[in-house]
Amino acid sequence: MQNEFNHLREQILQAASQGTRLTIQGGGSKAFYGEQVATEHILDTNAYSGIVEYDAPELVITARCGTPLLEIEVALAEKGQMLAFEPPHFGKHATIGGAVAAGLAGPRRPHAGAVRDFILGTKLLNGKGEHLEFGGQVMKNVAGYDVSRLLTGSMGTLGVLTEVSLKVLPRPVASKTVVFDYDVHTALKQLNAWMGRPLPISGTLWQDGHLYVRFSGARAAVDYAIEVLGCTLVDEDFAATLWADLREQQLPFFSERKDSQTLWRIAVPDTAPYFDLGGSQIIEWGGSLRWVATQTDAQTVRDLTARHGGHATAFRGAQADVPVFTPAERAHLAIQQRLKDAFDPAHIFNIGRLYPQY
Repeated sequence: MQNEFNHLREQILQAASQGTRLTIQGGGSKAFYGEQVATEHILDTNAYSGIVEYDAPELVITARCGTPLLEIEVALAEKGQMLAFEPPHFGKHATIGGAVAAGLAGPRRPHAGAVRDFILGTKLLNGKGEHLEFGGQVMKNVAGYDVSRLLTGSMGTLGVLTEVSLKVLPRPVASKTVVFDYDVHTALKQLNAWMGRPLPISGTLWQDGHLYVRFSGARAAVDYAIEVLGCTLVDEDFAATLWADLREQQLPFFSERKDSQTLWRIAVPDTAPYFDLGGSQIIEWGGSLRWVATQTDAQTVRDLTARHGGHATAFRGAQADVPVFTPAERAHLAIQQRLKDAFDPAHIFNIGRLYPQY
């Protein structure tokens, strides 16, 4: 792998000396996400691949950035373990580097934790070609600023993630899905109540008058939750497909979105009431993540979302001249500028992916 590493470093040093902008890309499955920028040169990380170390008893795996997500998940499954945050692939070529850089998580996220909660350490090639190491392979390893978590969701704007170390979890002994026939207001009310109880919830989805709830954990705990709530059990094969399709955005809700509609990813407190933005909507994460396919203008969407304490991302099909991410405040942008200058002084990495100048 040393040759592949040296090739990455040489490309970075050459770009920095010539002022060439680089677009970092692994499998390319999430290339649609974020602002679309003009690419002068693709920095392909696929060749820098492989699991470096997997200590199953310690629940830690370390892999190079180009390692396919599928390869990691297969290795974990053989030991009865998993990536608890259920990263979406959005394509068969998805890599672990892209998953961490994008910072996206699946249905289990509010119950198990976000991507950043499982990052133990990272290695990064910065804009000077320096190979920096942050964190390690245990949870309590940080004194001062936790840079590894800063890099999670940074969309490759600060450098090339070369390695990541992640905490993994055992796969649950039991997992069952139930369904309720609830309108959206009743569903949110019930979710608010259940989220405050010690129930082994690991996923929720409301769509078209149906509320699906997944329970995972010890068999006795799962069976008790089903008995207490008095709900209808869903076929296991149907449930497995449902949660996988939700994670990968392959439900009919996503495929039936019209070209004139923007798919909004709206994050709000889970206690926020339902609010109508036109179009169609599904709700997950116990009420805190709402997917809305609508033609409603961006300003209206963001103003209404902000009034409910949240923010809105134009996830797919953004309207012309509409920022993908909620525009940052001046103080936030000042911090972004200082971070960019420190990690990428020549400003060569993924310029404009998050914000126009970064």
